[in-house]
Amino acid sequence: MTPQAATPAYRRLSVERRRSQLLESALSLFAHRAPEDVSLDDVAEAAGVSRPLVYRYFPGGKQQLYEAALKSAAEALRLCFDEPRQGPLAPRLARALDRYLAFVEEHDTGFSALLQGGSVVGTSRTTAIVDEVRRTAAEHLFSHLGVAEPGPRLRMTVRMWIAAVEASSLIWLDEGKRPPRDELRDWLVEQFTAVLAVTAGRDPQTAAVVAAVSGDDRH
Repeated sequence: MTPQAATPAYRRLSVERRRSQLLESALSLFAHRAPEDVSLDDVAEAAGVSRPLVYRYFPGGKQQLYEAALKSAAEALRLCFDEPRQGPLAPRLARALDRYLAFVEEHDTGFSALLQGGSVVGTSRTTAIVDEVRRTAAEHLFSHLGVAEPGPRLRMTVRMWIAAVEASSLIWLDEGKRPPRDELRDWLVEQFTAVLAVTAGRDPQTAAVVAAVSGDDRH
């Protein structure tokens, strides 16, 4: 008798581990293709599972899977900015950027999917996911600056710097992660100090913030 080929069996994983596996596979695909070009079959193949199993975890189909993948990346990025408000500003900011850039380096596909794919889909929900990361980053920065109610010039300055961090991170990935991560971190910290100084020349609130931060740095 000719032996029958064994049917490949799926590895038994916990619910959370299986869901994480599907999200990781989806993020990798969404990072390299427009979401409309990725099918559930593609995700199933990348994860080494069946299409019905993907549906079991994400009954809403590809859109639900896509939004869940974005949320997982967004949550990790939000945690990067959670830094104790102790000591001089520059080292605090450097530690937060260390975590942020480490995430970018380790999860480059997921990071690209979050920032590039989120804008490609253009739905209100996915846009809200991306905007929430930026809003959280801005709130942490205002807290580090000791500002409860930032004025328009200070808000614009902080939001512009966050946009610069995002753009620099994406370009850094495109450039093969050059310059070294610590050099990019230090450059971004210096940029933040520089843009605050420029805004301080036109905005009394920012000028007061810069004075206070400079005083903290001397102690």
